[in-house]
Amino acid sequence: MTTLGEVAAAANAHLQGCDAATVITGVAPLDGAESGQISFLTHPRYRPFLTHTRASAVILSPEDAADCPVPALVAANPHIAYARAAALFAPTSGPRGGIHPTAWVDPTAQVAASAWIGPHCTVEAGAVVGDDVCVGPNCVIGEQAVVGAETRLVAQVTLCHRVRVGRRVLVHPGAVIGGDGFGLALGSDGCWVKVPQLGGVRIGDDVEIGANTTIDRGALEDTVIEEGVKLDNQIQIAHNVRIGAHSALAGCVGIAGSARIGRHCMLGGGVGVAGHLEIADRVQVTGMSLVARSIAEPGAYSSGLAVEPNRFWNKISARLRRLDELFRRVAALEKKISRNGSV
Repeated sequence: MTTLGEVAAAANAHLQGCDAATVITGVAPLDGAESGQISFLTHPRYRPFLTHTRASAVILSPEDAADCPVPALVAANPHIAYARAAALFAPTSGPRGGIHPTAWVDPTAQVAASAWIGPHCTVEAGAVVGDDVCVGPNCVIGEQAVVGAETRLVAQVTLCHRVRVGRRVLVHPGAVIGGDGFGLALGSDGCWVKVPQLGGVRIGDDVEIGANTTIDRGALEDTVIEEGVKLDNQIQIAHNVRIGAHSALAGCVGIAGSARIGRHCMLGGGVGVAGHLEIADRVQVTGMSLVARSIAEPGAYSSGLAVEPNRFWNKISARLRRLDELFRRVAALEKKISRNGSV
């Protein structure tokens, strides 16, 4: 049982018109909440729903609190407060130390007594699994890999050899960390020769890695994901990439080899980053943009064209094909003006 007072404490929010003893059973959106649930207002778009919400209380900002018709949990940052409050109702499975009978653990591996190794898992030679780690079903922890305390591998996660994962890391199903980078050399006979990938992958503390995301091992040095980084689903991070602390990457981002992403950066869905580039700290790149050169200054960056009605886009496309011709004509006119003083 959770009370409003406990929710307010977890969210670091101030109770307004609330009975702290009110029992709360869950969280719901403003237009769907019922009595016994809390809701939240974090975006002006949803403000019209505030007037008729049936929630027992709403998490919101001081500016919105005056117009709230139900008890309020007032917070300077309602989004953060909501995240902390919602965590009280998230299902959790605490550490339950042990090794499932169907798992295979090499005798040379070190598995903490409080760690859980789930069904059909493999822990290879020399691997180290820390305190309170939870390894879900069908995971593979490769030779000499290290998994830090309180980390959770949800299911079907593969950590290849010598991967090092920090503390309190959450890795969602299907992620592959430490696979070979795409290193190839083209021979004189036109055939590709594989370049051995001798580095590893280092994951910092408090990182989250989305489902089916892949992080390649370095060619010589390690691929590095610093502390607090949040990676969405289906992201590709190539060999020798470094992502700075507390950056967040949305789904389907692709980062080519040896790129450097700064701290506190945000890359929208589908962003592509070319290899061997550097992106400064606190850069935001909007979705579907292509970063083809280094970015030295913080700020927001975009590329590409937004969607348009098909008929209008066909006209734009036709005109784009004439850009070179138009450029040459304008250049010729400018030269004529410069020479004659008039057209």
